Amino acid sequence: MKVILINRKHGGSRSIELGRWSRALLSLCCLGLPLGMVGVGYMLGQDSEANTMREVALDRLQDELEQQEKDLVALQAQAERKMAAMTRNVSEMQARMTRLDALGQHLTAMADLEEGEFDFSQPPAVGGPLGGEFSVEYNTSDLMAELGLFQARVEDREQQLEILETLLSNRKLDEQSWLSGRPIEKGWISSYYGKRNDPFTGKPSFHHGVDFAGKEGSNVIAVASGVVTWTGSKSGYGETIEISHGDGFVTRYAHNKESLVSPGDVVRKGQAIGLMGSTGRSTGAHVHYEVYKHGRSVDPSSYIRRTRR
Repeated sequence: MKVILINRKHGGSRSIELGRWSRALLSLCCLGLPLGMVGVGYMLGQDSEANTMREVALDRLQDELEQQEKDLVALQAQAERKMAAMTRNVSEMQARMTRLDALGQHLTAMADLEEGEFDFSQPPAVGGPLGGEFSVEYNTSDLMAELGLFQARVEDREQQLEILETLLSNRKLDEQSWLSGRPIEKGWISSYYGKRNDPFTGKPSFHHGVDFAGKEGSNVIAVASGVVTWTGSKSGYGETIEISHGDGFVTRYAHNKESLVSPGDVVRKGQAIGLMGSTGRSTGAHVHYEVYKHGRSVDPSSYIRRTRR
């Protein structure tokens, strides 16, 4: 193979005869240079792609870290809200326990229980041997479960106490409506129920009540709770008060100086309803007391001698 070299300046030329090894070396240089450049470019491209992938991975990791940080903040806020809710629940249950203690004291007083048998002003007495070195740590779920059980116990105790209060209230209501005792605070019986001589005519007559003599202006009291059905002047009775007690019972209080109640008033046992006087057909200050059962006059003496149920 010949290679001709031309000199433009002098216009001459020169030929070089290439052997087999020279031709191989020249071919290798002519072909190797482009291939080398292609290889270098490929390697540079691989490095650039790797760098890009590393940057993407780093960005993704940074995003994950930021998201985890946000999740952690959210979990912390949620935990704080749960703790605040648990604190409120504990406060509410403490308030309910305070109410239950007050209710227990009220029921104890209503039931006339012996002193010390029930004492709601003190925490319940507890005890037991030392449990050793064993200790228990509560997590949130355990604490929530304990609070749930505590709340259930409170609700059960509250329900039972309310039932007890209802029963005691009904019993007290029965006692209040139970006709018993005298219709005065001070005084004496001056005339009994039944046949007697009329104080004005001296003739035999039937007396439908019991008379209680006393000081004019002293209190006339209700012998049981009930509703006032009549106040006003009646012929022969003077200023009169009538009270309905339910179950067909009605009591009448006559010859009053003044009535202290009005029709429709609800009165309690022992409440002052009038002032003793001598109005109507009367010889002096006294209370004419009558008891009616289902519209029929009955002897008040058995009710006067009654005691509490």
